[in-house]
Amino acid sequence: MNALSTLRSINNNLNQTQDRISTGLKVNSAKDNASYFSISTTLSSESGMNKAINEGLTLSKNSVSTARLGAETFVDLAKEFIDRVAFAQETGVDHAKVQEELDSLVAQMKTTIDQSNFNGENLLSTAGAGAKTIVSGVTGVGGATVSTSTITVAAADMESAIYAAFDGVDITPGDATTLKAAMDTASSNLALAIENSTALGVAEKAIETQQNFLSELTNRLDSGVGSMVDADMEEEAARLQALQVQQQLATQSLSIANQAPQNILSLFR
Repeated sequence: MNALSTLRSINNNLNQTQDRISTGLKVNSAKDNASYFSISTTLSSESGMNKAINEGLTLSKNSVSTARLGAETFVDLAKEFIDRVAFAQETGVDHAKVQEELDSLVAQMKTTIDQSNFNGENLLSTAGAGAKTIVSGVTGVGGATVSTSTITVAAADMESAIYAAFDGVDITPGDATTLKAAMDTASSNLALAIENSTALGVAEKAIETQQNFLSELTNRLDSGVGSMVDADMEEEAARLQALQVQQQLATQSLSIANQAPQNILSLFR
């Protein structure tokens, strides 16, 4: 009975070690270690949530990045526009020809706005000009209450707020009052375009910073979970070999123990 009990214990330990090697986990369920299982499950859930949010931030960053590129291109066109208006201030200039140049620049501005589209979202157009709120993190996963943090991208209406004013500039009358008004309008709109471009750049940088943080945080969570539930494969491999040897010895011991009654019976023959 002692030999059988020893063999049964060794077999149980051997099965446990084989399970750890096959799954790579030393805590595979609550029965293995209730405390570690509870903590690791909560942390794994939080890690998964962070990864999902990070993926969502990638989409948002690409949308903001596309809008920022469009805004910067718009600023370049606005600079050219104000340069041509400044040129038109000189006497003897063919204002009709300059107006043709301005109209061409305005058309390019509209094209830039229309093409600053990512995945159906255009932050520069009138339709997409509202502030954009992006979920950037989640806290309290696994608890009674879960709260979220957000990044707000300010409205960047380049279409109705800025483009439409450029589109309305007409210097063909050529008088000083008209030219002065055109210069003031162009200068004011350029300042707004630069402001919107800067705001989009700041938002894009904030999203990138948050993504880097979430990546590092996720790595720390996964590492913490691994230290609690992952099996040490080198240790388990060594234990497996030792238990296999013990199993062989225990089997031999049981065989010897089973022969003892036969030896006693032989005395009565």
